[in-house]
Amino acid sequence: MGRGQMLEPAIEAASRDELRTLQEARLSAQIARCAASPGIYRSRLDSVGAEPEDIRSLEDLERLPVLTKEDLRDDQLRHPPFGTFVVADPAEFRELHPSTGTTGMPVSTIWSAADVETIASVTARTLWQFGVRPGDVIQNAFAYGLWVAGLSVHYGAARIGCLVVPTGTTTPTARQVEFLRATGSTVLLATPSYGLHIAEALDEDSVDPASLPLRIGCFGGEAGAENPSTRAKLEAGLGIDAFDYYGLAEVGPTFASECEAKAGIHVAEDYVVVECLDAETRQPLPEGELGVLVFTHLTREASPVIRYWSNDYARLSTERCACGRTHLRAVDGIVGRHDDLVVFRGAKFYPSQVEKVVRSFAELSDEFRIEVDAGGGTLVERCTVVCEVRGEQDGVEQQLRQALRTELGVTPELRLGPYGSLERSTFKAQRIVRV
Repeated sequence: MGRGQMLEPAIEAASRDELRTLQEARLSAQIARCAASPGIYRSRLDSVGAEPEDIRSLEDLERLPVLTKEDLRDDQLRHPPFGTFVVADPAEFRELHPSTGTTGMPVSTIWSAADVETIASVTARTLWQFGVRPGDVIQNAFAYGLWVAGLSVHYGAARIGCLVVPTGTTTPTARQVEFLRATGSTVLLATPSYGLHIAEALDEDSVDPASLPLRIGCFGGEAGAENPSTRAKLEAGLGIDAFDYYGLAEVGPTFASECEAKAGIHVAEDYVVVECLDAETRQPLPEGELGVLVFTHLTREASPVIRYWSNDYARLSTERCACGRTHLRAVDGIVGRHDDLVVFRGAKFYPSQVEKVVRSFAELSDEFRIEVDAGGGTLVERCTVVCEVRGEQDGVEQQLRQALRTELGVTPELRLGPYGSLERSTFKAQRIVRV
């Protein structure tokens, strides 16, 4: 695959040296404008005895402390309504989008007029990466409204020249199936959980996926699409090529996706600087080692984040992809979230590992839950994996128990229920349930 298959080949296939030069020029300008406004960024420079002109290189950026969601939340509480990390002129404000976290007060981010244009441009590039082209009919089952992914994809698809069917998450699943058939949708966008739910609905209605024009699905908002078992089920159940999508409300709705090589999610490095840090020491890790991703906006105007601690684990590679793109990749997608780590009987694992096992069994449905004791934190005393069985349970429990032990290094309790006993999600599925 060559440069002709890229939406913006001059930037997507730029050399690593060219990318670094661009990043450092934009970083210097971003730090200067953030520091010009009294508030959280000026105080962070002061805390390390630095002036804006001292932060010029990517290595200089490491002098600044990381910025957490709690820092942003505290900033907004102290300086309502939007906090001091919002640095654009209010006359330029166009959209407000709070985070979708399940705990604590949401953190509101502001998009300026220029930000809306940048987000549309970057999102168009991510769509193009996995094969969207002018004339495609995109069934957008990401949530609209305050959640950012639905709108950013809508803007990006329009930029490419696609027809968008904005079904969102409030359209009943039966109607989603109707739209797939009636409008001739060629691309489906949803969370992995909802994609599997739609596939279930097709199966229950005896709709052969091969009879649909649908050819591509891209899934984000939660882990899943990068998992081989989940990808296989999405592809078989919907009759598509399935790709992984990534974004964060505080950083950018949709700024990283797989390309057609399926060799990891490409991050738009002209939009953000990406670091990979040790979870405990918060020091940079060598390329290829598992760490927490940290992002710095290069072009966000209204509410930029500088060294934002994402809580998401990944392994990074700057090796040129088979598609010809040079922007770094998270080679296995997002491995897990720091908040979702479970420590049980000395073993550490993430829901994505349980997902890998459960969805490898044809006898089980795609839904599962991990019930842990309600003590709080990552260390749990009791852990139960709850699954649904499609038919007879003979032999399934023993095989599942062994497979979980092999993958996790520990054997949780199991509870197998009948098909349909677990709630389906149209948004982000809650895999860990405290009981």
